[in-house]
Amino acid sequence: MHLVLLLVGLMLSIPSPARSGAYFEDGYLGLTQQELRAKLGEPHAVRDRKAALRVFNYYSLSDWDNYFKKLVSPQNGEDVYNFKRGGYDVRYSFGYLPDPDDVTSDFPTLYVRLVDVEFTPAISLEKVESIVPEFKPPTSPSSPAFRSNLWLLIFSGAPSEAARTIIREQRKDAFDWTLAYQLFALQGLPEYLTLQAPVDRLEISAQSAEMVKRRQRLTHEPILNPFSKEYAERQPPPPPAAKKVPVPKYAD
Repeated sequence: MHLVLLLVGLMLSIPSPARSGAYFEDGYLGLTQQELRAKLGEPHAVRDRKAALRVFNYYSLSDWDNYFKKLVSPQNGEDVYNFKRGGYDVRYSFGYLPDPDDVTSDFPTLYVRLVDVEFTPAISLEKVESIVPEFKPPTSPSSPAFRSNLWLLIFSGAPSEAARTIIREQRKDAFDWTLAYQLFALQGLPEYLTLQAPVDRLEISAQSAEMVKRRQRLTHEPILNPFSKEYAERQPPPPPAAKKVPVPKYAD
């Protein structure tokens, strides 16, 4: 009996392994806020979003830490970093999710769940990789890819079980979560998509290709991976047939 109690005591005294490090090759998703700031330095600003709209309030780091973090709640603040690369203004914003196991702290550990990268001016798809080193699109034609008239979604690599930590979906345990790149075009994407198409924004996140296929078939059109060799070898569609100008007929 004493031996059993001793073993139980030892098991309870062993700390659970702490989550640490990025979940995917992007190097950001899954980092704690402290790990991210150790990697990139202090953010140039902090912003919070108004509801679901892409309308933001921007704050200095000192104003956020001293006042607004307590008013808005820390997980609603996105760390912002600005860079100048290849003639483009590039803004990184990091969205967080609090530790789901910490339900008592006012300031829980925050994990990176979203990397939002904005380009000014818009940049062609083929140039994104040279401006954003974290963007490493797969080249296999079998890599899941989807599109709409406003965005392109590409899945890369193997799923990560640990990535469920940064997922908000209620039934997240029912799906596998994979590194996903979603590129947005404010002016819309052409019907015949090429890598010369301009985009304004890139989101790096963990998404589920299985969930897309099951639940979002009406909004996500499956396509061949645009970064594959096979996609580049496609034949362009024939030009639309010229419409004949109607000739009026007159009575004799």
